[in-house]
Amino acid sequence: MTRTRSEAETVLQDGIAALRAGNAKQARPLFEQLSQPGNDIDPPWLLLAHACRMMDDNAAEEQALQALLATDKRHLAALLLMAELKARQDDDRAASAFYKAALNMVGVGARVSDDLRPKLKEAEEFLAGAHGRFENYLLRQLRETGLQGNDTPIPIRNALDLLMGRKEIFYQKPSMFYYPGMPQREFYEREEFPWVEQMEAAIPDMQDELAQVLSQTTQFDPYVKSHPDRPRPNNPLLDDSNWGAHYFWKNGEAITDNIAQCPKTIAALETAPIPVIQDRSPMALYSVLEPDTHIAPHFGLLNTRLICHIPLIIPSDCALRVGSETRPWKEGEALIFDDSFEHEAWNRSQERRVILLFEVWRPEISETERAALTTIFEAINEYQKPVDIGI
Repeated sequence: MTRTRSEAETVLQDGIAALRAGNAKQARPLFEQLSQPGNDIDPPWLLLAHACRMMDDNAAEEQALQALLATDKRHLAALLLMAELKARQDDDRAASAFYKAALNMVGVGARVSDDLRPKLKEAEEFLAGAHGRFENYLLRQLRETGLQGNDTPIPIRNALDLLMGRKEIFYQKPSMFYYPGMPQREFYEREEFPWVEQMEAAIPDMQDELAQVLSQTTQFDPYVKSHPDRPRPNNPLLDDSNWGAHYFWKNGEAITDNIAQCPKTIAALETAPIPVIQDRSPMALYSVLEPDTHIAPHFGLLNTRLICHIPLIIPSDCALRVGSETRPWKEGEALIFDDSFEHEAWNRSQERRVILLFEVWRPEISETERAALTTIFEAINEYQKPVDIGI
């Protein structure tokens, strides 16, 4: 049936009046008539959806909303109504998708009428609840396989944290040299390295030697130093001894007096696969963090190495964040990580923190690759004439 615009407007107003009076049975056929071809107005899909909802006809409501979204995929009210419909049907996944789409529209500046504001709050509440229900479902499935709590492998726990939005995805971004194909792993576990057990067994001897050093040293050299031949690093602890260093090897050069003072520490270091690269490695030192000191987020030079921390003096409220994961230092346990990820550390206690810090080759890199990389790094050093800035 063909209607003029005036005739169609009259039918539309009759339908709206019936809907406001709560008479969906009367309003629905009027809106359906206007949704057919031959009317000189846009089909009232949203009003038809409301009438179908009042009549508990989910299928017809969805059909009307889908017709509206086919012509305007960003229609805020239709997205919210579709989300509510899917929620009533216990379809959390679909409801979440429509609610997220609606909230994204608001995030990019969509106009929000007063009647929709409560629905946006409901959207946020639903998403929070659906998030929890989804996580509980995943954890139930894991428990049924015998995995729960600390029994769940660390990569699985990290993957769940990323999936649930508790952690952000980080990638290796070394500031000097990137070696393709390396695993994107922030932390490695002590048990993966045969030499770690022997090194950890030497910690009491290392602590005794550290005590001798501290009895003779009140202040350490800054770890991050300025140099007249290079731009000043953008680091808040530049030339600041609150982040201090006491080297055994520095840029491949042995600090003989310090080595002679700590023979058991040096013997322990000799068990680790430390690179030997002219003007670069070995690198081993006491890394000292004074009270209330924060090492700002930064990236290491390379992703061909791992950094090892052996805890020697560890007050409470000290920790290291690498990428999305934060770990405290623990007495007697090495901490091994990839410093080509963004990382930061802090000492929020009122005591000095001291660790033995050194680098080792990544276990994934073969002997042949290590030899080639050594040649590359030594060539870089020879060409660039590296200077000591400490980072």
